[in-house]
Amino acid sequence: MGKFRFILPLLGILILSFSCKSKKENAVHDFDQILAKGELTIITLNSSTSYFIYKEEPMGYDYDLAQDFCDHHGLKLNVKVAENVNRLVEMLHNGEGDLIAYELPIQNELKDSIIYCGLSQVSHQVLVQQANKGDTLIQDVTDLIGKEVYVKHNTKYHQRLKNLNAELGGGIIIKDVEQDTITSEDLIEMVSLGKIKYTISDEYIAKLNRTYYRNIDISLPISFDQRSSWAVRKDTPLLAQALNDWFAENDNTPVYKGITKKYFELSKRTFDGEYEIPKNLPKGSISVYDELFKKHAEGTKYDWHLIAAVAYHESRFQNNLTSWAGAAGIMGLMPRTAKSLGLSSDDRMNPELSIDAAIQLLDRLDKIFKNVSDPNERIKFVLAAYNGGNGHINDAQALASKYGADPAVWEGNVKKYVELKSNPEYYNDPVCKSGYFRGGETIRYVNDVLSTTERFRRITNKQ
Repeated sequence: MGKFRFILPLLGILILSFSCKSKKENAVHDFDQILAKGELTIITLNSSTSYFIYKEEPMGYDYDLAQDFCDHHGLKLNVKVAENVNRLVEMLHNGEGDLIAYELPIQNELKDSIIYCGLSQVSHQVLVQQANKGDTLIQDVTDLIGKEVYVKHNTKYHQRLKNLNAELGGGIIIKDVEQDTITSEDLIEMVSLGKIKYTISDEYIAKLNRTYYRNIDISLPISFDQRSSWAVRKDTPLLAQALNDWFAENDNTPVYKGITKKYFELSKRTFDGEYEIPKNLPKGSISVYDELFKKHAEGTKYDWHLIAAVAYHESRFQNNLTSWAGAAGIMGLMPRTAKSLGLSSDDRMNPELSIDAAIQLLDRLDKIFKNVSDPNERIKFVLAAYNGGNGHINDAQALASKYGADPAVWEGNVKKYVELKSNPEYYNDPVCKSGYFRGGETIRYVNDVLSTTERFRRITNKQ
């Protein structure tokens, strides 16, 4: 009996301690507490629109807006990535973040537990069709009867197309794409390339993809409007109010408009196609920067023609350009990368400084991929990392190792997983650290730079 006299008080203390701990963990963490702590944690998804890492810098429409809100209030922004939409709400309720910075579809059943606030949008699904000169565009959904429309299996696009087909009394030829390695955005690219005629997408995703593929039309809506919004927990009304106030005050400011333009209007195509040598250059020359390329490539492992090819595909030898992502100067250096190489943002516009820094960057990447022993293979990894960031290429190597491919071979091995990193099944894999990646662009970049290098060699050898 004596033992129980000690156990009961001890149990009481443990229960009280647990109760106090639970209350502390469940304490309200509204905007006053966020301001006092100096940090805001957002929960979002890896995607081409919301949040992704490009050239080692975090980006995304939702991310940039959240960062601007934090800058306005002097807060540090932290990011947590969910695997899917359902996990967004679950993580919010678990207290893993303060704000869902992703356009959640507005649903009445969630209004008892969350507050929709901040960024609010109205969108709908659209038909994506090729729009080259001379193409006849579908301008009414009834014209889809008899047409093949490709959609990913078991997606909202697939469901909408089935519903539309039923509304029209049948006749649409629904091509149900079950292949896991093809994403809805891959289907948009296939429309642009003429591999398929039609697909369906959310309007905002279609708008972003039109900045990559200018020959697509996205003007025909095929669904009713759907409202979506950011969200916070029900017990953080002050945060909700702060977000609503900020968006009301800032939706017409140059910064806000600039973020929208960056993702949904500015072209994201790299410079491709054959370079036309200016007629005023001496025979055997490539550009006005040839001597700088030769000077800085001398004594390095890099042929100056390769440096020139990188410059061409980054800037087409135009030194005053800044890309949609902020890469600038003849070598297309990002601000953070330039700073790490000892350059200011303005220094990027100095051709000599930019070329020298780019070679330093190539050396840095060469060391990162030193385990790729074949130099002819390694340069493909280096160029891919120059274009998209080494984190994504490291992820692709990790995926290659996991699935039995060779992490030191590009073609048919790592290249395959670079491309697959636009697919949630792969970029959500635990071996991946850098999330979503539009790998197709980087694969094209590597091919283009190597092809242009050879062409530049042929040109200079003819002199």
